[in-house]
Amino acid sequence: MKTFAVNGAGLGLRRELLPALEAGVPEVIKFFEVSPENWIDIGGRLGKVFRAYTERHSIVAHGLSLSLGGPEPLDIAFLQRMKVFLDEHNFALYTEHLSFCSDDRHHYDLYPIPFTGEAVQHVAGRIRLAQDILERPIALENASYYVTPPLAEMDELTFINAVLAEADCAFHLDVNNIYVNSLNHNYDAAAFLAGLPGERIVYGHVAGHDLDNSGMIIDTHGQAACDPVWQLLELAYQTFGVFPTLLERDFNMPPLADLVEEVEHIAMLQQSSGERG
Repeated sequence: MKTFAVNGAGLGLRRELLPALEAGVPEVIKFFEVSPENWIDIGGRLGKVFRAYTERHSIVAHGLSLSLGGPEPLDIAFLQRMKVFLDEHNFALYTEHLSFCSDDRHHYDLYPIPFTGEAVQHVAGRIRLAQDILERPIALENASYYVTPPLAEMDELTFINAVLAEADCAFHLDVNNIYVNSLNHNYDAAAFLAGLPGERIVYGHVAGHDLDNSGMIIDTHGQAACDPVWQLLELAYQTFGVFPTLLERDFNMPPLADLVEEVEHIAMLQQSSGERG
């Protein structure tokens, strides 16, 4: 049986949730996830609160701004700061998006990388360099995107597999992103899932999304996960075996009790899928 750095069902640790969590972390939450960029320079009282969480709980780091597919050189100074931060808090994992978010400036959004052989080599080389500086592995998350990258030489699934193989790195599976992309780009989500390298999965994401006025599905993490996303997560467990999975919620934050219900749903699917397996 595969061993994971974290286990069970998790929840994204957002500042809005801290007052409710101070009364006690619900037992079903086995690990948390943070975006390092939101905490790396935080000191004072909030910094002490954060330190208390990293000392008591399993926490994974999910980056937002490494821009692994970007055209500009990697920000070495940022990576060095990130290494200190990751070492200081002893995070169980560090993951990033298979996307880019900067060229000559930071754009505060995630953009798709052209699905080309040249891009595979470009991204894989940057992953290897980042891992050398961080002195730890990086796991890549499949990203949502809304415009098909130009000059594509392969489809999204082939591109993801090629990057993971060339960089020989781990995989962070986001089932909501598969669902969102499948609707926006008209492909079969189950077939896409089946083609992914399950042996590389380190943990997963489940989240909600919104419908844009144009009819496009937007990966906002601002709603509860919908039934088709839950069904896709269950299919992932049936296909690859049960893996740690975290609920993402970044906007339109409900009470903690509502989020706990979704985390409990993850745990229920994990238990039932494990029993069937």
